[in-house]
Amino acid sequence: MTLFSKLFSGKSDEIGDDRYQEIIEQTLANYRSESFPEGILPVCRNLTVSSNKKQSTVAITVPFPCVGELQLIADNLSTSLAVQVNFKVSLDVKPVRAHRIKPVANIIAIASGKGGVGKSTTTVNLAYALMSEGAKVGILDADIYGPSIPTMLGVQDDKPSSADGKLMQPIMKDDIASMSIGYLVDDSEAMVWRGPMASGAFGQLLNETAWPELDYLLIDMPPGTGDIQLTLAQKVPVAGAVVITTPQDIALADAQKGIVMFDKVKVPVLGIVENMSYHLCENCGHQSHLFGREGGKDIAELNHVDLLGQLPLDIAIREDGDLGESSIFKAQGSDLSNQYRKIARNIASKVFNELDMRSQSTPDVVIESK
Repeated sequence: MTLFSKLFSGKSDEIGDDRYQEIIEQTLANYRSESFPEGILPVCRNLTVSSNKKQSTVAITVPFPCVGELQLIADNLSTSLAVQVNFKVSLDVKPVRAHRIKPVANIIAIASGKGGVGKSTTTVNLAYALMSEGAKVGILDADIYGPSIPTMLGVQDDKPSSADGKLMQPIMKDDIASMSIGYLVDDSEAMVWRGPMASGAFGQLLNETAWPELDYLLIDMPPGTGDIQLTLAQKVPVAGAVVITTPQDIALADAQKGIVMFDKVKVPVLGIVENMSYHLCENCGHQSHLFGREGGKDIAELNHVDLLGQLPLDIAIREDGDLGESSIFKAQGSDLSNQYRKIARNIASKVFNELDMRSQSTPDVVIESK
């Protein structure tokens, strides 16, 4: 029996509205998952349940985007109770670190130890996934030498404007705000800059953009552990970092260096995303591990961080990147979309559960005077 069926007995026409509310609240109290290790009720606020014989509406305020997971709970409750259960979700994301970029709540670095592991592609798709889960999201392309975010968003010909001559307006695509050096220079122009110049350009893109109100700003980092990475870690209040790798040994070795770098500069690593984990045959469904197996899991265990998800090598992802589109946005409900959305929920819940002072998992700071 499932959690939902254990809580329910009897026909729907034999119970009253109070019983519907009791079952729903008990379900939410007992529910556990990667996103809600302590349950839903301890981390959410303003819960109200209104019920009748035809439907129940659950109004709830959540501290991180999780619309997809709440929808799964609603579907299970609807089946068990034989009435339609709907969630009305309000999002209340708070900054976990103080900073001066006021419209932005939390900054998350998406990094990799080496190039070619799909970091920028993953950044864009995670932005769409977070948006699908209910968040307001932006992307800062910090790869000064090889910006790719404009192309992957399909807005490479757009140029930022300025309303006051001081701050640049970000480029908007599907409600995702973005800024990149690629909007400011010609596509064929090589950025022949020394490290300090590149770091300075990164700082200007971050601080001189008129960002709208954002729950999460994803920073697409350049590969490696050089000047820009150190500038970010030392001068930008990053909430946490996500490291992208493939299962291949050479990628894992470089990913390990990235983890060590973030550890040295006291930036929490939220977890590992293993990209190109396997190829799924479109004819028979067989999984082929072209670049090795479980490498991301091994490096996550070695560093005592979570494996946030394993993504397939899928031609649709490559085609979307070239066309400036996203399957996560277009094909809601597909297996690929659901995988990205689950990883996005894992990242957002990590920021809250491990770093937000409202979470039961974060330690209380007590100052005693003698």
